[in-house]
Amino acid sequence: SGNEWPQWPRIFRVDYGHEEAVVKLGKDPRTYEVLTKEFVACKDGSGKLAGVTTVHVEWVKDKKTGVVSFQEVPGTEKTWQADLVLLAMGFLGPEQGLAKKLNLATETNSNFKAEFGEFETSCPGVFAAGDCRRGQSLVVWAISEGRGAAAKVDSFLMGGDDDAVVGDNATGAGAKPVPAEMPVSR
Repeated sequence: SGNEWPQWPRIFRVDYGHEEAVVKLGKDPRTYEVLTKEFVACKDGSGKLAGVTTVHVEWVKDKKTGVVSFQEVPGTEKTWQADLVLLAMGFLGPEQGLAKKLNLATETNSNFKAEFGEFETSCPGVFAAGDCRRGQSLVVWAISEGRGAAAKVDSFLMGGDDDAVVGDNATGAGAKPVPAEMPVSR
């Protein structure tokens, strides 16, 4: 169904606070599938916030790639008066700048491609774990994958066996050299 455990169930919830807002305002004030287009400044030149312009969006699945992205719904643009704007943003996948610079293979959902348990990407010496590899998930998965990836990085750098640390940790003797194509900051 695309919403298996342990994902948070995708059901419309109404809590007592929502019911109270409906009684007070006459309607549910929650708005979904809205994209912020711009922040509007006061006309007095002070640079203070006067409002925010939004547009409704709909999720569309590309028939060829299977990638789901949102598209603006024409005619739904609206400017809201505001003194303060709080942003609550969802996770749409890792930033693609790094993937492009390192030529990393990605999954259809834009996550970095790296086998669970191995964590190495298509670029030797580059490892991925947590949300950028598996997608948005529970923090316990991020911790577990981070530990697993750290062990694989250690094994890679020490030049050896996943089950044992190879080389002298104090001197680095026996460690693999970093590939020439991999940027290194010193």
